[in-house]
Amino acid sequence: VLTEAPSADDRSVLDWAAREDRILLTFDKDFGELSGDPSFLATGVILFRMPLGKPAETGRRLADLITARGDWAGHFSVIEPGRIRMRRLGA
Repeated sequence: VLTEAPSADDRSVLDWAAREDRILLTFDKDFGELSGDPSFLATGVILFRMPLGKPAETGRRLADLITARGDWAGHFSVIEPGRIRMRRLGA
């Protein structure tokens, strides 16, 4: 998003993710406010709430967490140290 649409608002970013059938990865807590919209049921949002270390370590750790599950679509998920919380989108 920073490269392709740096000034896009949260709603536009979620619309983009839904159109392209993507899971949105974010550190921005504001996306939780839009997650009740039923138009996003086909996509998913993963909010990371964890301390960041060195970029290479952080990227590897986040990739491992994401690939360990296959049920991100249709959920607003929060990854925190030691736990993952998931709520159905549109609920």
